[in-house]
Amino acid sequence: MRFADNRNKIGKYIPAVVFLIFIYGMALWFLFSPKTDYSSSEKRYLQKFPDANVEKVLSGEFGSEFETFFADQFPQRNTWVGINAYTTLAEGNNGASGVYNCKNGCLINKPVSTENNLDKNIGAVADFAKSIDTPTTVMLVPSTGYIADDVLPTFHDKYNDDEDISRISSTLSKDKIGFVDLRERFKSEYKNGSQLYYKTDHHWTTKGAYTGYQELCKALGITPIDDSTLKKDSYPDFYGTTYSSSGFWLTPPDNIEIWSNPNNSSKNISVKITEGANIKTSGSMYFTDHLKEDDKYPVFIDGNHALTEITNTNAKNGTILLIKDSFSHSLAPFLAENYSKVVLVDLRYYKESVSDLVTTYNPEQVVVLYGIDNLATDTDIVWLK
Repeated sequence: MRFADNRNKIGKYIPAVVFLIFIYGMALWFLFSPKTDYSSSEKRYLQKFPDANVEKVLSGEFGSEFETFFADQFPQRNTWVGINAYTTLAEGNNGASGVYNCKNGCLINKPVSTENNLDKNIGAVADFAKSIDTPTTVMLVPSTGYIADDVLPTFHDKYNDDEDISRISSTLSKDKIGFVDLRERFKSEYKNGSQLYYKTDHHWTTKGAYTGYQELCKALGITPIDDSTLKKDSYPDFYGTTYSSSGFWLTPPDNIEIWSNPNNSSKNISVKITEGANIKTSGSMYFTDHLKEDDKYPVFIDGNHALTEITNTNAKNGTILLIKDSFSHSLAPFLAENYSKVVLVDLRYYKESVSDLVTTYNPEQVVVLYGIDNLATDTDIVWLK
């Protein structure tokens, strides 16, 4: 009986002992596991151990940064993120982290909130267009979920592209500002089997960019280069930002394609990238070293920069200026077939007067090109002046 009593007493402490072993074991694992600066799966830099001082501790800033550091550097973080995503899916949810897990291996961002900056930003664009003498055209790329609605889960939030684009078109027409409506063409191309968007990324594919380029050329009264004359190279293992934020690590990768004009070379093509006082030049619009990296999308004109100039001495037209987000990166090389200079300005990084750029470059045309979701959430375009 005493043996049984002792065993029962010991048994009562087993759960507490197991719990303490787990807690201290995880703490030791966290302390001694190697810390990394960058997550290749999530394509972002991770929080480093925060600097500690009295002011930061008292304000709570240190505690907030430490929480982020702990979450980012937790052992086997990618495994836990993936387990959480697939557990959420198994529980009956249609996705995780703002991403729908769709048919055919597609990951699609959920619609942006209707409480957004879209009308305010379009107002800023209209005011800018009226303030300059150069003809201005706006082209917005529809959201993936709006075009590829057949692969969405049965239960999903509504994409408001129809209402938003119709309203924007009406607003701009009142001020006689050009607008390129991609809805009908994209719906038709998608129905006929064209992959216009990546399955793991929110950007359009090179095919999507070329289709947008064709529609833009119609609006500008120029002839697009025939895609049959372009050399089309495909590269595997492309994982985009939608994949990176979702945690659905079992999703197959995309291919990323470069459609290049074989007649171009460093003799007629030059690229100048300006970031403040730093200037970078290249004889190609395609920076293929990025194809070896986790983030391959910067293969197009080296990704996000404040100011990028593409010069093509073989092109017949003058200068076109693009006020843009990253959707323009894969389209700009096509425009370089028509314009001797393509100037791209990104308001996330360029903080000078765009009106001064118009004066400096004297473009034939200004184009505002954004993904509609990006324009709805952008907080920089209101400074357009």
